[in-house]
Amino acid sequence: MKNKRCTWCGNDPTYTRYHDQEWGIPIYEDRKLFEMLILEGAQAGLSWITVLRKRPHYRKVFDRFSVNKIAQYNQKKINSLLQDPGIIRNRLKVEGTVKNARACLELKSEQKSFSDFLWQFVDGRPIQNQWKTLKQIPAKTLESEAMSKELKRRGFTFVGPTICYAFMQATGMVNDHTTDCYRHAEIKQQR
Repeated sequence: MKNKRCTWCGNDPTYTRYHDQEWGIPIYEDRKLFEMLILEGAQAGLSWITVLRKRPHYRKVFDRFSVNKIAQYNQKKINSLLQDPGIIRNRLKVEGTVKNARACLELKSEQKSFSDFLWQFVDGRPIQNQWKTLKQIPAKTLESEAMSKELKRRGFTFVGPTICYAFMQATGMVNDHTTDCYRHAEIKQQR
């Protein structure tokens, strides 16, 4: 019998692979967390599958999401990125990536790690939700609102509460696989 998945991923092989192998698995590595925050912001107003399909190219042109390298991007580099059809060519989003890299470096100069900073909003461990249907899953929570507020205060952009909640779901800060999905129990064990 085939494993039942969350209904949002449908049958697209890219989506099902992402669902099965990445979505909701706790991430603690700074670079990967930064990547996911940027990609969730890039997704604003678009479908996640659009970003997911462009992710390999994003990794290439954004120096594998090296905060140190992106923080050094100048206007020439930004203009070059805006000509690249392999990414979402929205000036505010591209400039926001550079702004976020600089804000991340500033944050890391004050904190031990970007990971520690982000995980504090869930007290350092994943929240284990028990949603039966997609309709029950909120678009934002008190935790994502707190994360958004603090990131904005520190100079980040494209980090509204809804984006932050999607980020928290993707990076395993919350387990929002529906309870009938085979990954719910598996993710619960990966604390």
